[in-house]
Amino acid sequence: MSLATIDRAPLSAPVPAAAPAAPRRLHAVPQGTEARGFALYVGLDEFSAIEAGTDLSYVVDQLKKRLAELVPSAETYASVALAPVGSGGRDVDVVRLALQDPAALAKHRQVEEPAPKPRGGVIIDISRKRVQLDGDTAPLTYKEFELLQYLVLREGRTVGRDELIASLWSAGDDEIPNERTIDVHVRRLRAKLGDYEDIVRTVRGVGYRFDRHADVSIRQASTPSPDFF
Repeated sequence: MSLATIDRAPLSAPVPAAAPAAPRRLHAVPQGTEARGFALYVGLDEFSAIEAGTDLSYVVDQLKKRLAELVPSAETYASVALAPVGSGGRDVDVVRLALQDPAALAKHRQVEEPAPKPRGGVIIDISRKRVQLDGDTAPLTYKEFELLQYLVLREGRTVGRDELIASLWSAGDDEIPNERTIDVHVRRLRAKLGDYEDIVRTVRGVGYRFDRHADVSIRQASTPSPDFF
């Protein structure tokens, strides 16, 4: 009598339970912070909803119900974005802007703020008695231009107040300035030069000097100015 052999399946090692998957982090959430909710901007105007056979209230209710099915404990709050009738642009962009979305506000400011005007420098046109600042004509009076021209033609030399009075004003003028009023004239001239006011420098206790910069050019007539000596 032979003993029947019993086939036994080899025992296998127990399969460890799968570790719970780590929650996926949103790309927009930096380290050290946690997401506490989200805003879903929906670009849908009332007329488009009606044409689709629904309305905004129904859409909002359905979204809230669906969220309650996914996460019963989630709290929701719906806010309607208002805009003037006939506002242009994509609906979702209007909604984001109306609800103060930071990214939309930043983009809107970039569009609204004009690009800085390129600097064109200073052109002192002695032949035409004109000064241009970044392409715009500076509103200099005749005497202010004379004062600037006198300094320009003596570039790099400090000119005293007495010399300016003696050279630019004559006895027949309605106004014969003193040293203090020369300072007033120079201050007004520098104010009109704007960002380029430092081309006219004050030398304390002596007078004034014209210093040419890389962005300053001087145009003269083909014949030398009679003022240059």
